[in-house]
Amino acid sequence: MIEQFGDRLYRLRKEKDLTMDELAKAINMQDENANLNKSIISRYENNIHKPSRFTIVEDLANFFGVTTDYLMCRTNDKYGEDIKYKEIPILGVIAAGVPILAQQDIIGYEYINPNEDIDFCLKVKGDSMIGARIYDGDIVYIRRQPEVENGEIAAVQIDGEEATLKRIYIVGGNIILHPENPIYKDKIFSRKDKKMVQILGKAICFKSEVK
Repeated sequence: MIEQFGDRLYRLRKEKDLTMDELAKAINMQDENANLNKSIISRYENNIHKPSRFTIVEDLANFFGVTTDYLMCRTNDKYGEDIKYKEIPILGVIAAGVPILAQQDIIGYEYINPNEDIDFCLKVKGDSMIGARIYDGDIVYIRRQPEVENGEIAAVQIDGEEATLKRIYIVGGNIILHPENPIYKDKIFSRKDKKMVQILGKAICFKSEVK
């Protein structure tokens, strides 16, 4: 079973032989804005909720003397002595369907092997790539590069604003953005219009939630 935040919090609390009430009281004394109680700690430990504020994670990590990365299950190293991951940003939401305005805000992070050649992630919205088993809500890992081979899936930006995930074909100088869902049509850009299309990077792999 994959360990989660609540599992580690429970184990750390038990190692200190504290009740939920005692832990909540200790954190509240440490940070008057924490406002923890037994009910909240219980929801954390049962993986029903995670802290809505990262400062709570920091308070708990500092109290137990471990890193926030350990508490959040990003590493198995409690004390930050042997960090073996690379942090890459999840940038906004990328449309897989009707393109939407690209949102460059960082909405989260993924943690990968530092040897993997991946630069950022994008979160898919829509159903136009379901034939490639890429579904709404999936996280797609992107290697930044300005060109891809025919038939490869890439993140592309259209006219500097819209972003979408499509299979790319170059035919007779035209750029074809091909969806993997028959209800959507190809988008074709001629030689004259191809400057409107910027390839952001090649899709390397993706992560789906169990549904």
